[in-house]
Amino acid sequence: MEELLELVRKLREEVGNLVDLRIKEFQELGRRPSREMFKELCFCILTANFSAERSIKIQKEIDDGFLTLPEPELAGRLRALGHRYPEARARYIVLARRYSDSLREILSSFGSGAEAREWLVRNIKGIGYKEASHFLRNVGYMDLAIVDFHMIDILVRHKLVERPKTLTKGRYLETEALLREIARRSGITPAELDLYLWYSETGKVLK
Repeated sequence: MEELLELVRKLREEVGNLVDLRIKEFQELGRRPSREMFKELCFCILTANFSAERSIKIQKEIDDGFLTLPEPELAGRLRALGHRYPEARARYIVLARRYSDSLREILSSFGSGAEAREWLVRNIKGIGYKEASHFLRNVGYMDLAIVDFHMIDILVRHKLVERPKTLTKGRYLETEALLREIARRSGITPAELDLYLWYSETGKVLK
């Protein structure tokens, strides 16, 4: 683990200001109206088994259309913009609209990010632990880790985990606990750690 902690220390010196700026943007979004938060939820629905960078571009193009477009038209826009699963993602987004005006209130009713995540996984079709954690991080929750196979690759390279065949709930939470410990020892939050490690892989600080 010491090697990874040293990497994080160097990354904090290199891009700490950029990470701090991104975290402030997340916290600001968490103070915005429910419908703005809902559009971020739609972004995270799009990212499942798809590129986050391409999902950002699609989100910018569709914007309020996530709230208003009929399902066939939304699917058509997603297809035209190159999404891998346009029909399924359009269906999930339209189903989730029932919460578009109440999402912020619902999330604020929970005592922790973990509780809010459980609600999202149970109630929003197309959202698993990774996507729910990603969304909550992007609206200002700092205590959850976004565990995907990019993150697993980093931990495997540093000999901190063995590569799982599938990422079950149990394995997700186990890996998240390890990332929490790395973050704690680095003096940062799991949300910040994710941005630093993502930068180490891509050279970018995305949302």
